[in-house]
Amino acid sequence: MTQTAPASADAETHPPRFTHREIMVTMSGLVIAMLLAMLDNMIVAPALPTIVGDLGGLNHLAWVTTGYILASTAATPIWGKLGDLLGRRITFVSSIAIFLLGSVLCGMSQNMGELIGFRALQGLGAGGLMVGVMSVLADIVPPRDRSKYQGVMMAVMPVAMIGGPLAGGFITDHLNWRWAFYVNLPLGIVALLVCWIVLAKLPRRSAGQVRIDWTGAALLTVWITTLVLITSWGGTEYDWASPMIIGLAVVTVVAFAAFVLVEQRVAEPIMPLSVFTDRNFNLAGALSLVVGFAMFGGVTLLPQFQQYVQGSSATNSGLLLMPMMIASMVLSLAGGAVISKTGRYRALPIAGSVLITVGLALFATMDTGTSRFMTGVYMVVLGAGMGCLMQTTMLIAQNSAPLKDMGAATGAATFLRNMGGSLGVSVLGALYTTTLTDSFTSAGGAAGAGAGGAGGAVAQMTPEALRNLPESVQHAFAQAVSDGVGTAFAWGAGVAVIGIAIALFIRHVPLRGFGGAPGADKAPADVTVAEHAH
Repeated sequence: MTQTAPASADAETHPPRFTHREIMVTMSGLVIAMLLAMLDNMIVAPALPTIVGDLGGLNHLAWVTTGYILASTAATPIWGKLGDLLGRRITFVSSIAIFLLGSVLCGMSQNMGELIGFRALQGLGAGGLMVGVMSVLADIVPPRDRSKYQGVMMAVMPVAMIGGPLAGGFITDHLNWRWAFYVNLPLGIVALLVCWIVLAKLPRRSAGQVRIDWTGAALLTVWITTLVLITSWGGTEYDWASPMIIGLAVVTVVAFAAFVLVEQRVAEPIMPLSVFTDRNFNLAGALSLVVGFAMFGGVTLLPQFQQYVQGSSATNSGLLLMPMMIASMVLSLAGGAVISKTGRYRALPIAGSVLITVGLALFATMDTGTSRFMTGVYMVVLGAGMGCLMQTTMLIAQNSAPLKDMGAATGAATFLRNMGGSLGVSVLGALYTTTLTDSFTSAGGAAGAGAGGAGGAVAQMTPEALRNLPESVQHAFAQAVSDGVGTAFAWGAGVAVIGIAIALFIRHVPLRGFGGAPGADKAPADVTVAEHAH
């Protein structure tokens, strides 16, 4: 296979400079795209209990989110590499268009199978949104100055955090859950137009110059999918020792091994293995995976507890997530300011890992008597941990990669976070569903049988339907939900402990300016650190 010719050696080592005004204009398009991605998850979450009850199948609850995250995870490194090869503009705008198509089809779904499939299509587009935003920002701003611009981008978070849950809950309570997907269209069309215009100055490469690693992309998709299927089906749909699970495990190992071999041989690998030779990149990626597992899995379950146990409406359960989101925003902004001023970042991933572990452990103690105030306090702890980690892990990963592979490295880092999220939603979702069903069957089995069987009652239960059942059944179901959530959060906290150990091994390598290698501007005292980081 012939080697792909670089667009310009000088462009790779000395990317074009942007004035502050040019950066802010470009960021206007990025902010809209980020708002689009953030709003989708925040709007859909409060509607999930009603969606599942309307279409049927609690057993498929996790897949409404897992299908989205799985597709997004598999697509993220592909979008990142395509951005390196074809240019950010065309790939970024294409990802927005696919996301909008998936949103329309999700709103038209007639059953859970269709919804899960269209959520996967939506996820394919979403994979390009976040990696596109971070890659474009990395193209125009060096790491040493990036935090202050990321702080500007974080201004979009209050809108998504407050407006998303409120809109999702209002749509669910007063309109129809389908509008939770249709609402993406107006904002998405604006994002398409603005991004097409403001990204015009970014460098691009001719399609005739590139060789796309389709084999690597296919193998990547296979082993990711089979791995998530193992964690989703193992112990629930199939026994761990069943031929299905064993067969999926074999496919996962074989596809992963083949993927590594392919990536070592092709000219333009979808996921360049060279980025994994940097110690800090590996640690930041591993921390992102652990954080994604605990965070995505936990946040998905919170509306379940708030609506079924605490009696909140979909609107209120969305608004009740605000303490976590606001804490995340404040700590992210504060952390970005500290990094921009001092250039030092090592304390943030350590503190963030500790806070996330403590927050999840606190959630594991919740029961039917836990007040909304205490739930809010626990959210602040978890949100603070998220804020310390979200942009810091990405900054460390980007600072550890060469400029020519920035998109691929950003995609790989985002991939690991999303992979952790996909595993977290599937594993913790399976634990939640199994514990909930077992608890309700034993505590409210007789009442459940009268309603068509405990298992059937659980699968078709909505918050509204629960309120129409006898008080004894309501109490039994609330206790079952509490048991399920507690079990899931306890496991999440256990996994988050691993994140603390990983964060302790991250070493400080000075943030570079444009044209420098990671740590190029280091002081003499940092030489040993930089040498050991590679």
